[in-house]
Parts: sequence; C-alpha cells; structure tokens
Amino acid sequence: MVFRLVIIFVLCSIFGFGKDFTSAEETFKIEIKTRNPESKIKDGEVFLQVNNDSLEYKYWWSIASVDSTENKVIGITEGVPFSIMIKASNGDSVSIQNYLIEAYSPSERINAFMDPVVGDIAGIMFWDPFAAIGIYDPTIYDDNGIVALNPNGTPRTQSIPFVVVWLVFGAIFFTIRTKFINIRGLKYSIDLVRGKYDDPKNKGEVSHFQALTTALSATVGLGNIAGVAIAIVAGGPGAVFWMIVAGFLGMTSKFVECTLGVQFRVIKNGIVSGGPMYYLSKGLKDRKLPIIGKVLAGLFAILCVGGSFGGGNMFQANQAFAQVKLNFPNYNIGGHYFGIAMAILVAIVIIGGIRKIAKVTDKIVPFMCGIYVLFAIVIIGMNFWKIDDAFVRIFEGAFNPSALKGGIIGVLVQGFKRAAFSNEAGVGSASIAHAAVKTEKPVTEGLVALLEPLIDTIVVCTLTALVLIFTDFDMGGPNGENGSQLTSLAFESVFPWFSWVLMGAILLFAFSTMISWSYYGQKAWEYLFGDSKVAEYSYKLLFLVFIVVGASVELGAVIDFSDLMILGMAFPNIIGLMILLPEVRKDLKDFIRAVKTGEIHRHD
Repeated sequence: MVFRLVIIFVLCSIFGFGKDFTSAEETFKIEIKTRNPESKIKDGEVFLQVNNDSLEYKYWWSIASVDSTENKVIGITEGVPFSIMIKASNGDSVSIQNYLIEAYSPSERINAFMDPVVGDIAGIMFWDPFAAIGIYDPTIYDDNGIVALNPNGTPRTQSIPFVVVWLVFGAIFFTIRTKFINIRGLKYSIDLVRGKYDDPKNKGEVSHFQALTTALSATVGLGNIAGVAIAIVAGGPGAVFWMIVAGFLGMTSKFVECTLGVQFRVIKNGIVSGGPMYYLSKGLKDRKLPIIGKVLAGLFAILCVGGSFGGGNMFQANQAFAQVKLNFPNYNIGGHYFGIAMAILVAIVIIGGIRKIAKVTDKIVPFMCGIYVLFAIVIIGMNFWKIDDAFVRIFEGAFNPSALKGGIIGVLVQGFKRAAFSNEAGVGSASIAHAAVKTEKPVTEGLVALLEPLIDTIVVCTLTALVLIFTDFDMGGPNGENGSQLTSLAFESVFPWFSWVLMGAILLFAFSTMISWSYYGQKAWEYLFGDSKVAEYSYKLLFLVFIVVGASVELGAVIDFSDLMILGMAFPNIIGLMILLPEVRKDLKDFIRAVKTGEIHRHD
C-alpha cells in the first residue's frame, strides 16, 4: 500500500523543535530536535523522535559514518544540507531532504560557504578515470564476495584519484627517462650535501645542505606523524610498502624539478628567485611555447600563494594549538594569543629572507628529525624480535590484502596518496627553496633534492609504520583514534610521557613548515605582483595575520581548499617538467662526464 506523506516544514530554532512529519495512517509522527551548542564547526546535534511505539524504525542518513540504528547524531556540519530516510518495520518510509542546522558563527558560515566549493574541486582532482571507463569496479567486497557497507548502509567504495595518478605517472616517466637516477645518483647526492663539490665563488644564497633542510622543513612534519597512521588504518600494513615505492619514484620528480629551479632562476641584486613560475615561463618560451608557459606559470603561482596561506600556514598554526590544548586541558588558552606569539616568532625569521630561514631550518630540521627517529629506533630495537613478522605483514598486505581494505588497488592507492601528501614530489614547491643554492651546475641541486623523499618517506615514514605495527596500533586506537593521536598512543604505550615530546615535535614541525612556506608563497606573490618591497612586505604581513586566524578559529573547508591548491600545483608543474626533461638529461650527462674526467674536482 502506498502512503501519501504530508511533510510540513517549520523553521527550527537552535534549541527547539524543527519539523513535524505525519503520514495518513500515523505510521510516522516525527519530531526533529536540533542544537548548535558552540561556535565551533561540526558540532551540530540532531535528534529524531518517532512517536509510534508499535513499530521499529531505522534511520538511513546521507552521512556515511552514521549507523542506521542511530536516531541521534553529534558532529553535523552547520549550514550544509543532509538527508535522512526513516524506514518503519512495516515497510513504510519517509525521506527528509536538504535539512540543515543553521550556521551562525563566522567560522561556521565561512565553512558552510566553502564546503560545496571544496567538494566540487575535490570531485575534479580526485576523479577516478579508471572507474569512469569501467576498467575496475570501485565497490568493495568482503572475503565472501558480499558488498561491504558503510555504517549508514551505503556500499563502500574506493577510488584511484586523478591527481595521484598524475603524480605517479610523472614519477615513473622521469625515473625511466633518467635511467634510475634515484639509484645511481645517490653517491653524488651525499657527497654534494657534505660539501665535497662546493665552490665558495658560486652564485647563490645558501649551501646545498641549507637548501635541503629548508625544503625538508616544509615536508617533514604532520604527514610523517599523522599520514602514516591514516594510511595503515585505511589500507593495512601493506600501504607502507606502496608508500616506500612512491617515495622511491618521487625522488626522481624532485631531481627534475629542482634542477630546473636552479637552471631558470633569476638573480637580481644578489637575491635569487626561482621555481616553477620561472622554468614554466622562461623554459617553455625557449621551447617556442610562450603563451602556454605564461598560463601554466601564472596558474602555479596563484595556487602556490593560496596553498601557502592555508596548508602551509593556517593548518600548521591550527594543529599546533590543538596539540597545546590537548596537553593543557585545564588551562583556558586563547587561540589568538597563541597565534600572536607564533606570528612574532615567524616574523623574526622570515623578515631576514631565505638566508635567515636556512640558518634556522638547518638547525631545527636535523634536531627534530633526530629526536623523533631516535625514539622510533629505540622502540623498534626493544621489539626487534618482531621484525621478520612485521615485514611479512607489510609484504603480504601489499600483494594479498584483505578484501575489506579494498584489495591491492585500495592498499596501493592509500600508500601512494599519503606519500604524495607527505613528500610533495612533483608539486614543485621544493624547487623554490633549492633555486637559492650556491652552485653553477643546476643538476647538482637536483641530485641533492632527490634525498628529500628518501629521508621524508622511505626512512621517517617507515620508522613510524614499524612503531605502529610493533605496538599493535596498526588497526587503529581503542576509541577510534587515528592520525597523530594514534601515533601518539603508539609511542606512549612505551614512553608514557611521549605526548610532551610529540607536542614539542609538532610545534617545531609547524614552525619550520610555516617559515619555509612563507618563502614559497612570497616568491609566487612577487612573480604575480613584482619584486618590490611593497609586494614583499604586504605578503609577509598577510602571512602573519593568517597565522593568528589559523590558531584562533576552526576553518574546516577553508583549510581543505588550501590543501587542494597545494596538490593542484602538480598539474601545471608536471606538464612543464615533461616538456623540459631533455635539458635535464643533457645537464646530468655533462655533470657525470665532468666528474669522471676530473673537470669537476672533489674536495676530500
């Protein structure tokens, strides 16, 4: 029997009743209570009450993480519509469409505006070309071939995001075309970092080692602490194997982009400007593609500025303050005070330019990496008898994973995705820092840069993964903890006081990332608006303001948008790298020949 449902919408108050739904035969008489308790985003509450005790009901929410037995949900995003279908045990159902909790605080309103924008951009960048043309079924099945379901009853799916495909395709292409320079170039890389080929007469602002630490400071951080935990929980231990593979391939992407960063840099009054903006515009102009070069360079610069304000700034300040609050729960610390203090410290460094930034990062990065790696090695040493089992689980998980993890495709994607977020190989950002190096041979800085994914992804991420596996936290926390919280629990299970060390590490990671990204964003800003003092200080002032904003409010989709801009930098960058690769190959061949013939001297 088909029931005609009459749905009456009544404007809801924040704490009051929202809507009343009545069917012709009283199957449904529904009250919806909503509550928006604070100005924070994603703390909205919805409670459904069906006033008919003679039937049982299920609640099918449009929010995948909500169980169908739940009639009360906490954590709704304010100002963003959602839907609910209520199904009675007699087969009748009613659908409530486009319901929302009113957003009233500035943060909530900004987030409500940005959420659909982020969704649209993510839909493009994370579009799955393989599923779209029917190469594979994105639906996840369990070991018995039954469709795996989300808590709300919808089928679980996986995807191969287009941006990850683009990054991996570029990395494989560069690795093959450079004849695996990520292996045969390691000896030269280490010698260059140690200063064995340095010439003090070379033009530039910083040494090979300082350029390396500046770039590393922008990548080593929350991706290593939180990203590994996210990958393992989502894809199992096998995701670690694919993270290592992605890091290995990413070494070549870093080599190519950083070589070009030096080759096409501009030196004016002793100040160096370089990076994708310059090798895209100048390099493609030399290739008789001036218009394409200008378009790609301009697009990259816009994305880089946006990424520097968000993912490279506000997100770092926000997460650093969250960790401070976690360790001082009884103190009412104002986010704006923390943001002002952090902004002052950042200002002291960035006003001095790349030389001052490099002098700070070449001390912070080795120190914070050393502390983190030291504790990880201690835990691994205490559990070394488990090492064989750990690597068996990693390899089995990589090639014979659980169906519920999405099979080999799901695990591979998790590993590659988290590696891309961690080391930024192919994004082009690191080439901006490496362009300032003192060298007359661009390829030497490319060789130094290929060490970044090796350190960031292959070494640091692998150590984090082994700690999670050895401490039995690779399946997630007891209360659903994930990300940096899960990593913290793993370390705390051995060192109960480790949360304090982790807080210090996150503060240092956030600080070093901000000062490095301030340089990246400044160079992109100056490319767009000129290299005048007005342009320089207007950018730095805005950057410092955004630190306070990031620590003071929850920005949700704004930060997600900025992170997407950072990944978006890969699209124009890799196009340019592919076009300009022949010049890199020629320079590499000339450098190796010069070293072997003694034309370039090694200082022992």
